[in-house]
Amino acid sequence: MTTFLITAVAISLSGVLAPGPITAATLAAGARRRHAGAAIALGHAVVEFPLMLVILAGAGEFFESATVKTAIGLAGGAVLLAMGVQLLLASRQSADPIPLAGQRHPFVIGILLTGANPYFLIWWATVGLALTTQAIELGLWAYALFTVIHWLCDLVWLEALSLASHKGTELLGGRVQRVVLVICGVMLVLFGVKFLLDVIW
Repeated sequence: MTTFLITAVAISLSGVLAPGPITAATLAAGARRRHAGAAIALGHAVVEFPLMLVILAGAGEFFESATVKTAIGLAGGAVLLAMGVQLLLASRQSADPIPLAGQRHPFVIGILLTGANPYFLIWWATVGLALTTQAIELGLWAYALFTVIHWLCDLVWLEALSLASHKGTELLGGRVQRVVLVICGVMLVLFGVKFLLDVIW
């Protein structure tokens, strides 16, 4: 059990710490809301927890099908492009870009970016399914513990990102706020383009 939990934490952190759309969105949202990371983590959980059960019930192959990957990739790419462009426009069109950039609630951002990320779904259909199966073999309480620990990795990291972003923008002012928004906007656009190119290729 101890070996499994250590393995689960290490693998979970490898996914959580990897830069991605949620990382960029958390930094942007954190510029306005101190605890945006916690809200994004809750939105992430709204998609992740039911997905874990669905995949465990045998839907893993469904998420690995070419048709599903294509549909999710197209939808995800479009969502990321739209959010990235919104951030870039907000950084240019207002003397105070933070209110414009934070119009969409972080909880909603967590749901959108989790559900629209094909790599997240594929991860759960492969690596995540293997971990979930091991947890079930150890018992339902082990599965519940694995679920909580996995989500806590998301919560702690995303909250740390949003707190750092919020503190930085408070200390360094509007110019730094714009720089953060531009960087995050560009990142979201690039991830969106990557999702779409992956579908084309």
